[in-house]
Amino acid sequence: MSNDIQLSLFNEESNFHQKQLIPTDAKIPVPPGTYTNMSELAQHCNQCDRCELGKTRTHAVVGRGNLQAPIMIIGEAPGQNEDETGLPFVGRSGQLLENILASVKLSTEHDIYICNINKCRPPNNRVPNPNEMAACLPYLLEQIRLVDPKIILLTGATAVKGITGDKRGITKIRGQWLEWQGRLCMPIFHPSYLLRNPSKEVGSPKWLMWQDIQAVRNKYDEISNNSAS
Repeated sequence: MSNDIQLSLFNEESNFHQKQLIPTDAKIPVPPGTYTNMSELAQHCNQCDRCELGKTRTHAVVGRGNLQAPIMIIGEAPGQNEDETGLPFVGRSGQLLENILASVKLSTEHDIYICNINKCRPPNNRVPNPNEMAACLPYLLEQIRLVDPKIILLTGATAVKGITGDKRGITKIRGQWLEWQGRLCMPIFHPSYLLRNPSKEVGSPKWLMWQDIQAVRNKYDEISNNSAS
């Protein structure tokens, strides 16, 4: 191969063309630093056909909240309300999540950025399969890089598995601090699970969630105080 041909593989035009191909095929990598902002990433998500879910979506559901939030919440995949609005965690689950955050004086306006493992709704709200999760994961990794949160909350077992690879059930690992790529992560119950288990008795999922969100608030305060000192 001549030097001229080798150099042409790495010129800006080639890199631009490679970037434009990202939404077309899951085999095309998404190197760290591909996107300069969330709007660029969202544009690709709304064009994306890296998996079959692109064929049935109404809107790609990228994220909402503070783009410089210290805390990121990652869910599983959009449901019907999310697919229709293009926003994650709306409807009853979203309202409950907002109430949980507000109980420890956290808000999506200032403190939180919310997104999902998958950006497109699986048919009938089924769990995304491994190929779908793998196709979408590079977008999520870029979101994490862009927001750069200090704490990541993983809602439900699918989110935990999608990020950390841990296959344990959520009841076994919720409330535990895990380290992933230098970031603090905590698995928590998904709000939809709490809606199905409304009891507030000691030991119930809602009671456990209250313990977990208080621990998150305390850790956030600890990190903030250490940064300020």
